[in-house]
Amino acid sequence: IGEETKIWHNSQVMSGAVVGAKCTIGHNCLISRKVKLGNGVKVESNVDVWDLVELEDYVFVGPSAVFTNDPTPRAKYPKSKFPELGKWESTLVKTGATIGANSTIICGVTIGKHSMVGAGAVVTKDVSNYALVVGTPAKVIGWVCECGNRIDFVDKETDCKICKRKYTKTDDIVKEV
Repeated sequence: IGEETKIWHNSQVMSGAVVGAKCTIGHNCLISRKVKLGNGVKVESNVDVWDLVELEDYVFVGPSAVFTNDPTPRAKYPKSKFPELGKWESTLVKTGATIGANSTIICGVTIGKHSMVGAGAVVTKDVSNYALVVGTPAKVIGWVCECGNRIDFVDKETDCKICKRKYTKTDDIVKEV
């Protein structure tokens, strides 16, 4: 557990977990054994981060968000005893991404850097960098700046009206200039 990390009451960080510096883990959370949290990660209350989930630096996870790691769970047939029935899958949430309250992240996906998953969304496939996704299943409805403000593309270039960062978009790939 890194320096200046704060862990609220009724939360558990299991041995083997890696938690970076200056993180905040809200109350009633579980950080499992094979989890990696980067620096500055904020996990709000009532979130379980299961094995094989990695949250890079400055990821925000809203209250009661859900991560999965087993695409075909069965109580009678745990993967550890029945490896022929499949395996757990990893999830990667890249730097600066936001996971909204009560959203569900289905295992095996990558959430792009500085993207934003709206509250209650169900993410079933990869999310592009800077994408704003909402709904069930989650779909791209727009784009967001690193600072979190929505950005609109009239042409292939735009800038954030708040922080003035500049972006280009080619097809559905957004890059900071």
